[in-house]
Amino acid sequence: MTLPDGDRTVVTMHIWGVPTAAIASATMAMALDRRPLRNYPGLTFAKLLGTGLGRTFTVRDADPRHWATLCCWSTPEAAERFEDSEVVRRWDARSEERARIVMRPLTSRGSWSRKTPFGAPTPQRWDGRIAAITRARIKTRLWPTFWRAVPPVSADLRQRDGLQVALGIGEAPVGLQGTFSLWRDSHALRDFVYRGEPHQRVMARTAEVGWYAEELFARLAVLSADGDYRRQSIATL
Repeated sequence: MTLPDGDRTVVTMHIWGVPTAAIASATMAMALDRRPLRNYPGLTFAKLLGTGLGRTFTVRDADPRHWATLCCWSTPEAAERFEDSEVVRRWDARSEERARIVMRPLTSRGSWSRKTPFGAPTPQRWDGRIAAITRARIKTRLWPTFWRAVPPVSADLRQRDGLQVALGIGEAPVGLQGTFSLWRDSHALRDFVYRGEPHQRVMARTAEVGWYAEELFARLAVLSADGDYRRQSIATL
């Protein structure tokens, strides 16, 4: 399960759950934390993200009580130093729930905000827990057809053996959508991606309709996972 030491890139995902009284503060932090986060040493890519249920990718899915940061780091040491940053301290102070996942890219295809945040990793075998990140910028005129296609895929996803965590992520309520999912192993993820009939239909329609102005799909090895999400310990799922 051990990955080679040649590439020391590390990806961290923080998910914070805030009480109702802190929703306004969390919403403001999405704008106020951009500059201090962007200037943090060792950071190569970062996104402050709202979250949702990921069932329709419309505003109905929005979860104002859970927020996330996705960060790529040049070294594991830089990722660890970030835990003592003002950004993390402020989020911890306003939150009643916190989860942190540390990952290493395994495969990545596409771009995010015209960048390739996870590089071009050489595919490697990984037998442990695995995370999948998708992100798409949907063409405005195609929002309605995309929204109609999502619910069957979401329903199939949540019935899959091996799925441990799934949430929608986005930089905006509509149009800039993505998913983050945590799986028992790569076999469970591949079974959903390549054998799930609803997902296969959407993949076929993607080529036909051309929903996306930009898209990314990445798989990442989960090096560690701790904390709680929706009152469940992600370390023991």
